[in-house]
Amino acid sequence: MIIDVHSHLWAPPEFNAGGMMLVGSDGHYSGMEPKISDDRYLDYLQTLFKALDMVGTDFQMVSPRPFTMLHSRGSRLVDIWTRWTNNAIAQQVRLAPTRFAGMAGLPQVPGEPIERVFPEMERCIRELGFNSILINPDPAEGTGYVPPMGDPYWYPLYEKMCEHDVPALIHACSCCNGRETYANHFITEHSIALLSMIKAGVMQRFPKLKIIVAHGGGSVPYQVGRWRAERGAFPDLGKDGVQGKLSEAPGSFDDALRAFHFDTCLHSPLSVELLLKVVGTDNVCFGTERIGSGSQINPDTGRSYDDMKPDIEAMGFLTDQDRHKIFEGNARRLFRGLPETGHG
Repeated sequence: MIIDVHSHLWAPPEFNAGGMMLVGSDGHYSGMEPKISDDRYLDYLQTLFKALDMVGTDFQMVSPRPFTMLHSRGSRLVDIWTRWTNNAIAQQVRLAPTRFAGMAGLPQVPGEPIERVFPEMERCIRELGFNSILINPDPAEGTGYVPPMGDPYWYPLYEKMCEHDVPALIHACSCCNGRETYANHFITEHSIALLSMIKAGVMQRFPKLKIIVAHGGGSVPYQVGRWRAERGAFPDLGKDGVQGKLSEAPGSFDDALRAFHFDTCLHSPLSVELLLKVVGTDNVCFGTERIGSGSQINPDTGRSYDDMKPDIEAMGFLTDQDRHKIFEGNARRLFRGLPETGHG
C-alpha cells in the first residue's frame, strides 16, 4: 500500500470563489460558506483519483492548500476561512474514506497566543475525525517576527498534540514580503523550524511528540555538514556567548535529527537519496503533494516530478523492508485510523 502523507485539499473552483468573496468583503460574507453538493464534489474528485491511480498512490493525508490560509490577514478572516477549509476537507474525506484522511488547518494569527487554535483543533479531531494537524511555522507570512518553533510559545500546542496523539506536518504557508516566493519561503521556514526545535531540545522535552517536516526538511539535510560542525564546535556555548548549555538534546546533530520525520516531497531523486542516507529510512514518509506544483512533466523522465515511486523503487541501496517503511510502515506508526489495505 502506498500512503502519501503530504497532499492538499482538492475542492471544486466554487469553493475558492467563496473564499474570494470572504476576503473581498473583509469577512462580512461569513454566513455564506460554499455549499457544494456531494455529486458535484465527487465528480470533481475523479481527476484526482485518476492522477493518484496513474502513479499507484492508494491513500493521502489531506491538509489545506497552505498558500491560501490567510494567516497574516487577521483574526476574523482566519477563523472563518479555516473552518470552511476544514469542512471542505471533511467532505472530501467523507466522500472517499478509503482514499483520504483529514489533516486539520489551524487558525493561527501572528501576535496572538497559540492556544487560540485549540477550539478548531478539538472540533476537527473530535467531530470531524481528523487524525493530524498542519502547523505553519510563520503565520506572519514573512511580514513580521514569529517565535521560532523551539520557543516556549509553541509548547502548549505540543502538549495538546501529545494529549490527542496526533502528528503534525510542519508546512509554511504564504509569503507576503516581496523578497521570496512562497516556495522559497517553505525552504527557509522549514529549516528555521527544524533547527530551532533541535537546539531547544523540543523532542526530548515532549518525547511523545510526532513531527513531520515537509519538503524533506528544507535545507536540512543538504546543509547537514554545517550543522554537524556547529554542534561540534560549540557544544556548550550559551546564547549570550558564555559557557552554558545551548541545547537540551543530547548526542550528535544526527541523533537529534532522527527524532523527527521527513517527507519525500522534493521532486528530485538525488535529493531524496541524500535525505534517506542522512536521516535513515525509519524517519522518512512518502509524500508528493500530488496534484500540486510538482505535477508538471519532467522532460528528462517523461513523468511528472511528483511521481517519485519508481525512483525510490530503483534505489539499489534500499532493501524491500526499507521501501515498505517509506511507502507505508512509517506512516502507520505516526497516524491513527489508516485503512488496512488499498482502496482497490
